[in-house]
Amino acid sequence: MTAEELNDIAIDLYIHSRFVEAAAVAKEALSISENEQIQRLRAWKILGNIALSGSNYTQALDFYGNALAICEFLNDNSNAAKITMGIGDVYRGIFNFTKALNYYEKALSLHEELGDKRGTANTIGNMGIMYKDLCSNDKALECYTKALAIHEELGDESGAARVTGNIGNVYSNLEMYDKALEYYTKALAIHEELGDESGAARVTGNIGAIYTVLCTPDKAFEYLQKALTAHEELGEKALVAMVTGNIGTVYYNNCIYDKALENYSKALAIYEVIGDKHGVAINTGNIGGVYAKVGFEGHDLLKAEKYMLKELDILEELGTKKSLCGTHKALAELYKSQKRWQDALQHFEKFHDLEKEVKSEEATKQAQQMEHRRKIEEAERDRQLKIARHEVTMSLLHKTLPPSIAERLMDGEKNIADKFESVSILFADIVGFTPLSARTEPKRMVELLNNLFTRFDKLTIEYNVERIKTIGDAYMVVSGAPEQCEDHAERLARFAIAMLEETEKFAEEVGEDIRMRVGINTGEAIGAVVGETKFSYDLWSDAVNTASRMESHGEPGKIHCTEDFVNALGNTEFPIIERGEMDIKGKGLMKTYFLEKV
Repeated sequence: MTAEELNDIAIDLYIHSRFVEAAAVAKEALSISENEQIQRLRAWKILGNIALSGSNYTQALDFYGNALAICEFLNDNSNAAKITMGIGDVYRGIFNFTKALNYYEKALSLHEELGDKRGTANTIGNMGIMYKDLCSNDKALECYTKALAIHEELGDESGAARVTGNIGNVYSNLEMYDKALEYYTKALAIHEELGDESGAARVTGNIGAIYTVLCTPDKAFEYLQKALTAHEELGEKALVAMVTGNIGTVYYNNCIYDKALENYSKALAIYEVIGDKHGVAINTGNIGGVYAKVGFEGHDLLKAEKYMLKELDILEELGTKKSLCGTHKALAELYKSQKRWQDALQHFEKFHDLEKEVKSEEATKQAQQMEHRRKIEEAERDRQLKIARHEVTMSLLHKTLPPSIAERLMDGEKNIADKFESVSILFADIVGFTPLSARTEPKRMVELLNNLFTRFDKLTIEYNVERIKTIGDAYMVVSGAPEQCEDHAERLARFAIAMLEETEKFAEEVGEDIRMRVGINTGEAIGAVVGETKFSYDLWSDAVNTASRMESHGEPGKIHCTEDFVNALGNTEFPIIERGEMDIKGKGLMKTYFLEKV
């Protein structure tokens, strides 16, 4: 078999909680994939996932570390994001929440850079689980709400169901069992509608756990047994073990100790097979708890001690201080019942010291989280401020420069200068502006100009031409730059006619004799950004100068144009009237034309 085929088999075994077999197959894939970096990456990732599932956190970090190194070598940010999130899960598992959050944030950043919304939602969801473990329920709900919104945006009903169930877990933590059941019921309905048997079984088991806490054994057994049957049919051994252990707890709470022992033993056996050390430890301790009960027919303090000490060894190996607290406390009570005062005192002191340490660590972590959260919020405020400033800058640039030129400047391009083989240029100014301004109040004159030019600006958008600048009463427009087009002459002709019509309307509205003189030419030109602190986009060439001459040699209310512009228009519906040859300043004799309204 190839390494790829072996990895595929390992993944299938992992999905069905056959962790020991999956690990063996993944290691075989590693042994034959010396030069296949992608398959080696897959194998290390599978081994990391298996170790994490089995609470073998040291191994998980080693395996994920190997996988991450290959990701960096291959520049594979997609897998790097997933593995980084897995490392966050490892640190969450050993209650190192500061490192967990650090890795989750790295994973989140990678997913966002990749535009991977599903990965983003999954990472935020895992951060929610971490905050739930920290009993920071408000932050957990905040994360779940964000994750849920992304899953719903993507139409990812499965992800939405998973997060909805996690929200139920938060309410369970808060002992708001009605709300927990409400969210579990919603999640269950979605899983069942999707035909997601595994997801439905998980939520069903959670509902059973709620009824266990509510001391409603009949309901608890009903839901837990239903979940157990589904997980068994799906071959999900880890979940079978978890639900079996929970059934044992229902029996234990109801003083049916023989049944409790039976179920704890079954769960223990499964956890041993799949290599889940934390599951082994918890159920070993639970068995010890059953033997410690006086009401149990098989009551045996020596066996109780044996199982509890075995649990203690495993938990010390895993380094799970929080769980160790409970074990030392149980042993202290066991030795107290036997009047083994020295042993009882020893374990009580260890319990007391660990409890202080855990509380101190958690308090420190909470403080670190608060500080970290503050920094995140400050960074977010800075980011939003930068975005706002960027948007303002872009808005101003777009008002000052053509949009395509503004984008090029924002992208860092300097010395923007483009040559255009053929563009059409228009100049227009108000006839008799000087005497008009002399007899008009300055404020009124500014209002008139601003109103008229604003109307022209709207026409430039309508006819898809570009205003270059205004100088006093002069207005300059180009068609075919900076965005090139073949029909630049026709666009500018339509604009010029609309410009005159708009001027006539405006003159009638304001009661002034305002007329425009318009000149147009076609030819090549250079378009460039001028200035370093105050930008402007300008156009220059002999063709530009000629367009200006057409305006200055034109007539009020008419569009004066060159033969080059008429040729560029071609055979169109626009009426063209020959003006004849005339002496144009700086150009000599030129044949010119008037463009009439259609």
